[in-house]
Amino acid sequence: MRYFADSNYIISLIEKYTRSPILWLDTEVADFTTRNPKLSLIQVLDTGEQPETNVVILDVLHQPEVVDIFIESIMLNPAIEKVFHNAKYDLKFLGKTKAKNVTCTLEMAKKIPYYLLPLPNLSLKTLAESLCNIAKVDKTQQASDWGQRPLNENQLNYAKLDPVYLYMVHQKLLHLQASTNPNPVDEDITLLTEHYLKLKQQLQIVESELSHVEARIKAAMQAQNIVETSEIKLSSVSRTTLKVAFNQLAEVIQANSIQLDLPITLTQKLQKDLAEILEQLPVQEEVTNSWRLTVKQEEVEE
Repeated sequence: MRYFADSNYIISLIEKYTRSPILWLDTEVADFTTRNPKLSLIQVLDTGEQPETNVVILDVLHQPEVVDIFIESIMLNPAIEKVFHNAKYDLKFLGKTKAKNVTCTLEMAKKIPYYLLPLPNLSLKTLAESLCNIAKVDKTQQASDWGQRPLNENQLNYAKLDPVYLYMVHQKLLHLQASTNPNPVDEDITLLTEHYLKLKQQLQIVESELSHVEARIKAAMQAQNIVETSEIKLSSVSRTTLKVAFNQLAEVIQANSIQLDLPITLTQKLQKDLAEILEQLPVQEEVTNSWRLTVKQEEVEE
């Protein structure tokens, strides 16, 4: 087990890590449920070769000066890519918003389309088990006492494995990311179009069936006076909309000397009603462009 608590040796390791282009990092926090959580461990993996044997556990509990050196030398160094899962949490203890060149595998996973990553959640455990074919990721030590010393063997084994899982998940996500964001110049439009049309037809069938089945369920539950089953619940939603004649609103605003610096979108109807008067108004024109894909309909022979 590569576990170190000596401050001088940890500082020498930090100096070594400043020469690494990428680090996979994790932290363990003591008293994390209190108002005063304390950084207990920093786990570091600096190579993808035999990751299980290359993870280093740095014990920084009660060593704020060592944490400061780690932040200054590693976290604020833009030349080193730092990979975390749910980086927002770790950065609370490691540089906060000042940290540079941080990659978060949670954020990477969020950007992968659901059809390629159809998972119930995007925790490191779920990603590791699903993407990396790991039978079971044991997280029982996650909520253990990281402020106790000495740490027990189960805690140290847990701390060692998280950067390994992180590295494996990161590699899988990079591959998925590349497959979902190919260079548009190299795309085969013919093949993409065939796939698109097939999916569009399947979607139309599924949406039609879903809408029909949903309507039948609603009607059946209302007819049988059932508002809830073990799987679904029927509820009604009421929405109240307030409307007032525009001229009456204008009179009230003027009578009460209310200043409303509020732009109004001029609909086609308003533009027609205002007609020539529209030219007397300082109208601001906003132009937005969007692209729409249209399926050409084949002509039906008579």
